[in-house]
Amino acid sequence: MDTQNLHLGVKLDMRGLSCPAPLLGAKRLIDDMKDEQVMLLISDCPGTRDDLFAWAAHTHNHVVKTEPMPDGGTGYYIMKGKGEAHKAHVILDIRGVLCPGPIVEAKKLLNGMNSGEVLKLVSNCPGIRSDIVGWANMTGIQIIDTVEISAGEYEFFLQKG
Repeated sequence: MDTQNLHLGVKLDMRGLSCPAPLLGAKRLIDDMKDEQVMLLISDCPGTRDDLFAWAAHTHNHVVKTEPMPDGGTGYYIMKGKGEAHKAHVILDIRGVLCPGPIVEAKKLLNGMNSGEVLKLVSNCPGIRSDIVGWANMTGIQIIDTVEISAGEYEFFLQKG
């Protein structure tokens, strides 16, 4: 995602502070932000990434991008959510499994789902972006949305036809 198109509302530099301080600081500020406004949280604590993604998954906020900062630490672009954009009926988090594993497992789940239902597939397989497009085109599965949740990690919202 191109960070120039984001509506950056707040920048919070938490470098030098250990976890959970970056997460707590982000939570405190994001509560006062408008829906879909973006915060840039900068942290050098190694636990921030896991903390943020776990928190975002439970709060409908979204880490839209991460990037190394030129003067140290990692920048986390967090969009304040207004609820889930896409309601998934089933979630398949298959990070760590190489292709074609994610597609094989997604196919198994989709076969048992009803027409119109949505599968959220989470994968970090290096070839998943191109593989899933070709697979969807051949099978009639609709890709409703693709979100890069961190470098090389994606969420695909797949709707059964």
